[in-house]
Amino acid sequence: MLDDLFFCAESIWHSLTPADWLEAFAAHPRIGSSSPSSVSSRSSKWSAGEQSQTNNGDNKVNNDLAEPNRLYEEKFGFIFIVCATGRSADEMLGICRARLGNSLAKEIKIAAHEQQEITELRLAKLLEDERHYNTCP
Repeated sequence: MLDDLFFCAESIWHSLTPADWLEAFAAHPRIGSSSPSSVSSRSSKWSAGEQSQTNNGDNKVNNDLAEPNRLYEEKFGFIFIVCATGRSADEMLGICRARLGNSLAKEIKIAAHEQQEITELRLAKLLEDERHYNTCP
């Protein structure tokens, strides 16, 4: 059942246009920052959890993330999207810097793939939350 849900979500995601992807990207916080006010509290909580390893890095690395984030957004016109779950601040910094060398066409595809991974994680979390809610007395 979960595999079917992921397959359906992936099919829908890949049928969208880059403009649709950009709209989805805009709902994400920058790596190392809090969620935008336009997202739900559940989504905000999930983002914080996904980025928890990033926020556990040393202050210098976390501060160093601000500049590549800014350069990335300036170059590509959207925020740096990466599936942060389980990745450290050092890894995020390295990934962001490496992806700055990509073309816009390549980068939007990479960002869309990362968004798809985030979506799968959040669908699983949503189902887990619902299962927990439905089993509570």
